[in-house]
Amino acid sequence: MRLYNTLTRQREDFAPADGTTVRMYACGLTVYARGHIGNFRTFISLDVLRRTLKYVAGFQVKQVVNFTDVDDKTIAGAQREGLPLAEYTERYIAAFHEDCATLGLEPSEENPRATDPGNIQAMGDMVAALEQKGHTYRSDGSIYFKIASMPTYGRLARLDHEGMQAGAGARVDADEYEKEDARDFVLWKATKPGEPTWDPGIGPGRPGWHIECSAMALRLLGEAPIDLHAGGIDLVFPHHENEIAQSECATGKTFARMWVHFEHLLVENQKMSKSLGNFFTIPDVIGKGYRASTLRYLLLSAHYRSRLNFTWSGMAQAEEAIRRWTDFLARLDAVTGSASHPEVAERVATARQGFDTAMADDLNTSAALGEVFELVRALNSQIDAGTVGQGDVAGIRAAFAHFDDVIGVVSLRAKEDASGGLSEADVERYITDRQEARRRRDFAAADRIRQELLALGVILEDGPHGTRWKRK
Repeated sequence: MRLYNTLTRQREDFAPADGTTVRMYACGLTVYARGHIGNFRTFISLDVLRRTLKYVAGFQVKQVVNFTDVDDKTIAGAQREGLPLAEYTERYIAAFHEDCATLGLEPSEENPRATDPGNIQAMGDMVAALEQKGHTYRSDGSIYFKIASMPTYGRLARLDHEGMQAGAGARVDADEYEKEDARDFVLWKATKPGEPTWDPGIGPGRPGWHIECSAMALRLLGEAPIDLHAGGIDLVFPHHENEIAQSECATGKTFARMWVHFEHLLVENQKMSKSLGNFFTIPDVIGKGYRASTLRYLLLSAHYRSRLNFTWSGMAQAEEAIRRWTDFLARLDAVTGSASHPEVAERVATARQGFDTAMADDLNTSAALGEVFELVRALNSQIDAGTVGQGDVAGIRAAFAHFDDVIGVVSLRAKEDASGGLSEADVERYITDRQEARRRRDFAAADRIRQELLALGVILEDGPHGTRWKRK
């Protein structure tokens, strides 16, 4: 198994430190809004990585994907809507789980929230360790990390050390800031009026964004170094750089042995933006008549380190690819004759080996899918020629089941076919989105959601006690 390590900028052999279980952490959503298809390009790539580690490399996986449920954005959102922070973030956590299930993502072993009491305490303990070792200072009730105290700071993002020194001593309170703006960053924030507050033994306040992931990763995965840390390419700096700084200065150990980052998603060759009208959630895509399995296929079809351009024509091509795959599997039901053919078994074995080799080579999904469809073409020709018998079918199906263990599209399509339309959870998700649109007085969006549901066979009825729905 080889993966591209962002830290070294090269492909490296990868195996877990204990030879058995991959301890893997990935940064999850900041739950101030529903996840969009750009987010899910990352999470589907992560799912493919997880599946490859399991079904190709043969490792066990312990995966942690967190929820950032306290930061500048979540606090501002809760205050704007007049809701307790936990109530505000819970809706988006629930939506994330629904979207993951809709897209066929395997569940993580752990989905911690930053505000879990054990995690808050772990953050306090890490800040206390950093204070004891001289890596921090206090100012106006907040605690900051001194980047000058770590000579190797910036090696993940390849920051220019001369440029960094020019800003030495400056500090930043915001959880997010501009690329290569290397300033001392906040670990523990002084609480402002109306904000949630905790005191895990370092004084009252709340965590900065960066400390959350370091503390959760080491608390749930065990001592450093963890085997693998993953996330979107936009997190390399400042978030992951700062995770390395605080984790390694607190523990005196390497934080993560391997760093894997997933590239951006473009939409019709543009950055996704609500102002451009090209911002889509999973329900948005499904509401346009597409299946989640089609979206999953499109989002994993290109290599995870290359930018992927989402287009509606691309969705149509993805749908055609899935149909080729499923139509071939359906043809196997009609195979007659009991004979087995050694050349079929050999062709299948060669394709399976090619698939595994591609996936083990830094998750080369495009090459792996090429092996799948070349096998489909070859076996269709052999079925036409009558040189595939029932004795071959079990081996063929086993190979395609293995392919789908990793790709996860055909099994998802089968679940969609079995469901026979929108589930109750899908309908309730649409209704929640519509209610949010009405609250922000975006009545055009609310009406569009109503029309989308109507097209999908669901009628909404607004009344004094809320919105009810029924199927046509």
